[in-house]
Amino acid sequence: MTPSELRAFCLEFNDAAEEFPFGPETSVFKVAGKLFALSALDGEPLTVNLKCEPEMAVQLRAEHPEIVPGWHMNKRHWNTVTVGELPDRLVRELIEDSYDLVVAGLPKAVRLRLDRA
Repeated sequence: MTPSELRAFCLEFNDAAEEFPFGPETSVFKVAGKLFALSALDGEPLTVNLKCEPEMAVQLRAEHPEIVPGWHMNKRHWNTVTVGELPDRLVRELIEDSYDLVVAGLPKAVRLRLDRA
């Protein structure tokens, strides 16, 4: 997965937006104002921080050395994923899971609005 493919995939989700609160080098992808992915798209190697269920986070880290506790994030709930070293399908699933976890934590009215979009 290339940086442009990562950006495009993150922006495919309902109400997804890219912001740059930490400077122009760090893309922050949000849904309804809440972070679901963070990446320095020009970084080498390409990595992305993604939210994850705590039990699943531990399992993924054990199975894939390319997945480590989230850098500068709550390590219980966030993973840093080295994108180029994992199958694109898995990276896409992890991004979608992160988005879904964030949406699940939104107020019901916002979730209903996103479901209709």
